[in-house]
Amino acid sequence: MKKIAVVMAGGMGTRFWPRTTERLPKQFAYLIGDGTMIQNTVGRLRSIFDTDDIYIVTSENYSSVVSEQLPEIVKDNIILEPFPRNTAPCLGLTATVLSEKYPADTIMAVFPSDHVIFNMGEFYNSLETAYIAAYELSGIVTIGINPTRPETQFGYVQIKEQRGKLGSLYDSGVRYTTTFAEKPDLATARRFIDSGDFVWNSGIFFWRFDTFLESFTKYLPEDAANFKSLRKHIGKDSFRYNLEYIYRQQNSISVDYAILEKADNVLVVQSSFSWSDLGTWDELYRLSMKDASNNVIEGDVVYHNISNCLISSKGKLISAIGIEDLIVIENDDALLICKRGKSESVKDLIDIMKKNNNLRAL
Repeated sequence: MKKIAVVMAGGMGTRFWPRTTERLPKQFAYLIGDGTMIQNTVGRLRSIFDTDDIYIVTSENYSSVVSEQLPEIVKDNIILEPFPRNTAPCLGLTATVLSEKYPADTIMAVFPSDHVIFNMGEFYNSLETAYIAAYELSGIVTIGINPTRPETQFGYVQIKEQRGKLGSLYDSGVRYTTTFAEKPDLATARRFIDSGDFVWNSGIFFWRFDTFLESFTKYLPEDAANFKSLRKHIGKDSFRYNLEYIYRQQNSISVDYAILEKADNVLVVQSSFSWSDLGTWDELYRLSMKDASNNVIEGDVVYHNISNCLISSKGKLISAIGIEDLIVIENDDALLICKRGKSESVKDLIDIMKKNNNLRAL
């Protein structure tokens, strides 16, 4: 069974502003761990994949930063999108290009570039189960994380406790799916947890090339036809021009909406390793080591009588006295001050700055 890893790194998210911007989004930032988010992701994968079988898919705008941060990934293993069109076109392009290089039954394992994962042994065991399920059952497989709290910033998947044709894979945690749910409100998230049959959707996917391309053709027929026409240009000077032409016609849609919510061969590997998609400053605070007063302090910070705060300086001295439950992030020419529990609204702040044409720090 041949398997390859694909790391999606084209996102333009700015929820960690001012530490991240559209020019340098989250996947290329140092937020948690020893390296940048994408360096940490590829580091995990190099333990189980040959470096030659790891591919990065990103926007042309980020080509140079990918090469700078991941010098071990050769240029031919960096697949460039002309501009972002969400995950369905991203993976349609990737499958089109790589299925010309690998056999149709090759397992394509897809990983976001900006997630946090602990408990590596459990993580690798879940991946091994997913490979087998994708290969033997021709399934579209995702990793589902057993939820530990009613989280409103994650997607959910409902599973069925039914063995069916799963055989021994059922005993390894493979389940059929019934419903996909995007980020719920708190009451709905609590109902999901109480039901006991929902898991967090990790956004980590596995499929054979032939399985994915069949589903892509079924549920996105016009987009699939465009990518099929691109095949004759692979490896030629005409590829980039034709790819840009095709991308301008693509629907901007996630693979979850486009395929997983419709297909009848979607499976989940129920897993219990520690995982987060690290979507907000509040989530970073939750994951970080804290002092005796529940503070996370980074950089040049002097403080007295503070509690439950995240304060991070990249260069300038930050002084704090008598505050609690605040997030304070300094970065070059910008400063964020935010009440803890409200950092999901950073995206709204960015929209306001764009509306007011205050783009200096974006």
